[in-house]
Amino acid sequence: MRVMIRKLFEKLLKVNDTPERTALAFAIGVFLSFSPFLGLHTALGLLVAFLFGLNRVAVIVGVYTNTPWTMAPFYAFATYCGQWFYTLPADMPFHIKDMAGWDFWRKLFSNWTSLWPLIMPTVIGSTVLAVLAAAIAYPISLRLIRAYRKQ
Repeated sequence: MRVMIRKLFEKLLKVNDTPERTALAFAIGVFLSFSPFLGLHTALGLLVAFLFGLNRVAVIVGVYTNTPWTMAPFYAFATYCGQWFYTLPADMPFHIKDMAGWDFWRKLFSNWTSLWPLIMPTVIGSTVLAVLAAAIAYPISLRLIRAYRKQ
C-alpha cells in the first residue's frame, strides 16, 4: 500500500505542469472534496480537470482527501458552522449544540423529515469550509511541490 501511495505522489510531482498549476489543481480537488456535492466529487473533479486543462491526477488526489472516516465528522461540523450563517427554525425537535449526544442522533434519524431544515446550514457550512480548506491546501502543496522538484 505504501509503495502504491508513494508512486502516486511521485507521478503527481513529476508532471510537466508548473508547480502553481499543479497546486491549483490539487486545491480545486480539495475544494470539491469538501463541497456539499456529496457523491459527485470524483465526477465533478474530472469534469473540472477536463474543462480547464488541469492535471487530472492532482485534482483526483485532492478530491480523495476527504475520506469515508472524515466525511461524517466534517459534515456534522459543517452543519454546526452553517447555522451561524443560516438561522434554524425554532420548532426543530432537536438542537445542533447537542450533536455530541446520542439523543440528538436518535431523534434525528427517527424522523427523516426532520433533516430538511439542516440542508441549508450543511450546504452553507460545507461550502465555507471547503473554500477555507482549498485556501490552506494551495500554499502548502505549492511549497511541497517546489521543495520536491528542487531536490
